[in-house]
Amino acid sequence: MAGESKTVILIGGGLAGLSCAVRLMEGGARPLLLEASDGVGGRVRTDQVGGFQLDRGFQVYLSAYPEAGRMLNLEALNLQRFRAGALVFKNGKLRRLMDVFRHPKYLLESALAPIGNLADKLRVAKLRFQKPDEAAPQDKTTEEFLRDFGFSKGMIDGFFRAFYGGIFLERDLRTSSRMFEFTFRMFTEGYATLPAKGMQAIPDQLASRLPPGSIRLNAPVRAVSDRSVILESGEMLTADAVVIATDATTAARLLPDFFPKKIAWRAVTAIYFSAQQSPMNEAIIALNGSAQGQVNNVCVLSDVAPEYAPPRQSLISVSVLGAPEEDDLEATVLTELESWFGPQVREWSHLRTDRIRHALPEQPITPLKTGVQRHHGVFVCGDHCTSASIEGAIVSGIETARSILTSTDAAEI
Repeated sequence: MAGESKTVILIGGGLAGLSCAVRLMEGGARPLLLEASDGVGGRVRTDQVGGFQLDRGFQVYLSAYPEAGRMLNLEALNLQRFRAGALVFKNGKLRRLMDVFRHPKYLLESALAPIGNLADKLRVAKLRFQKPDEAAPQDKTTEEFLRDFGFSKGMIDGFFRAFYGGIFLERDLRTSSRMFEFTFRMFTEGYATLPAKGMQAIPDQLASRLPPGSIRLNAPVRAVSDRSVILESGEMLTADAVVIATDATTAARLLPDFFPKKIAWRAVTAIYFSAQQSPMNEAIIALNGSAQGQVNNVCVLSDVAPEYAPPRQSLISVSVLGAPEEDDLEATVLTELESWFGPQVREWSHLRTDRIRHALPEQPITPLKTGVQRHHGVFVCGDHCTSASIEGAIVSGIETARSILTSTDAAEI
């Protein structure tokens, strides 16, 4: 295939598929991206509801992501920062725990906060400046890592379970410690942010770089081979290479031999409320520092990015881990949050509840993978091939494109 313009069919218009398509196009290939739904983004989507921007689940973009940062035009995304720290609800009060290297005025308040002990706060500083040990002989769970590092049970239970529960979508901290170390480093090197126009702005920016006609929406795929794709409509398409860039469950349906085990997912429920005023008036996340209740974390998105809500209104995001089916979940959540913020929560209006059963693929105890995945000539990419993150999805797409572009023989594709 050297010297020829390769044609590549990509199945799935999420971040992995879009990143792969952009790199293929930049390398001289001709990508055709097939997306089953009505828009690109995969699990990174934003809906407009009554003037509010509702992301499909509480998500953030970490500004220190290396490959994603090189791939995206971050200035054009107009990223709005969270403050580096959190408010932790414990024993009936919201306690402040901040990154004092960025917010030194909160040094005393953070040191005295009854979340862990002073030694724990010093260990956070030690962890902040510790270089990652890429040669670690074996992985472990995040909980094991934190215990081995010396953190107390009070710090693990009172802070890490809630903060990383919102990232990993599980409070058991069973996620790979390498994933924990990576995300911790991203938080210390940059900021959690929101694009001013919602998380949808990220896939939209990638899609805008592709030539007209290279994305087909509402085009679900029935079957694949190493050189062809059959749509649900019966139409057959052929190309020099095929890339499955869907979520893991869809990829397993299209390529069952590549996934010998049942795909495990983590779920989350996102509940959105509107209010006349913000309960926090601060670009910060509030965490549940106890093992009680349904709420894991709360954020006033419009305090971070005012564009998320109409003028003089606030948009509140509440995350509940899992997908509980109880009919009165919203009422239960409001009752809980009244102890956090007082009677003002009775004036909040419910906007929408999203039960996202396929929010993140399970992240086993294994090193973060960066290699290209393929099976019988079909390439597979996505966050399930690397790490369950925006960075992981984009890295997987970029590396798959590189492999296709550098192949010099049809048999290598």
